[in-house]
Amino acid sequence: MKKATSLSQLAFQKFCTNFWGILSVAFLTLAVLVAIFAYGLTPDNSENANQMHLSIHSKPPGFTVKMLVLPAELTPENNLYTFFFGRKNATTEIPIGDYRILKDGISISQYTEDGSGLTKEFLLDQFPNLTQSNQIPAKYIKEQTFLLGTDKYGRDLLSRMLIGIRISLAIGFVAVFISLLIGISLGAIAGYFGGKIDAVIMWIINVTWSIPTLLLVIAITLALGKGFWQVFIAVGLTMWVEVARVVRGQVKSVKQKQYVTAARALGFTDYRIITKHILPNIMAPVIIISAANFAGAILIESGLSFLGIGAQPPMPSWGGIIKDHYSYIVLGKPYLAIIPGLAIMSLVTAFMLVGNALRDALDVKN
Repeated sequence: MKKATSLSQLAFQKFCTNFWGILSVAFLTLAVLVAIFAYGLTPDNSENANQMHLSIHSKPPGFTVKMLVLPAELTPENNLYTFFFGRKNATTEIPIGDYRILKDGISISQYTEDGSGLTKEFLLDQFPNLTQSNQIPAKYIKEQTFLLGTDKYGRDLLSRMLIGIRISLAIGFVAVFISLLIGISLGAIAGYFGGKIDAVIMWIINVTWSIPTLLLVIAITLALGKGFWQVFIAVGLTMWVEVARVVRGQVKSVKQKQYVTAARALGFTDYRIITKHILPNIMAPVIIISAANFAGAILIESGLSFLGIGAQPPMPSWGGIIKDHYSYIVLGKPYLAIIPGLAIMSLVTAFMLVGNALRDALDVKN
């Protein structure tokens, strides 16, 4: 291996020797790819994976049933929109126990556990491009397997989980971006200029720090209203304090260095000194905090969704899935709450392990 010639190369080589760090990065990369291509991977590609089949609610993983697919009236859809947000032209799916071919259509028996489902008939003209009734089963009846089972509304739990990862990752990215933007700006200004400016900013930091994070998030969410973007803003506005404190301390120590004094002597502006000379040399602890904040943002969003003030139904959220099914833990179907709980735990653990690996790699003492 080529010997490292810079601190960044040395840090990268040290990071690559950390097994858990590399494993976590691989897992997070896979999670991001799943989030991007979610609707291409989900069995249910309707908008928000919201196909309900109440007759097959709360079924265990691996449950299989025959489905009669009734074509929907199609309206023009943008392919890019459907790629990211699913299809609005969702077909109607009916779980069936049995069916019988008629002369002018098909008769089906709706699925029930005891086999006593209602019988319905569908005429041939409800199935486009068919001329004979015996063609219906081959084209419009399929056998569907729910790998993770169904939720209490009969929706495919796997599809809800795959699309729900978007919420967790998005809240992490946006919240960390907002916290870095505010925290680095205020921390750098306070640490560089000091005096009354530092006192005012530290007063704001201490006041914000004294309020419990979850309570502050709830207050902001209630003020902005329930919703997807409101949660992003609320979580981001509560996570900047720690970033600001760390950046302030780092700037106060670095601004006394000789290269900063030399930059002042050359007549560089304060803005250039801060952005070009100070901040690039203090980013290591900020990167580590960002990984921890990412994990914290996912936990906060899950908590808010569990309380009912996060992402609103029918938008799938892992915290919301736990909220809908936590009572099933004592009703003999704990997997409905355990599966999203394990997903949250895995994602948070991965970010924490990445943070620990970055801490070890960026530690100049090692």
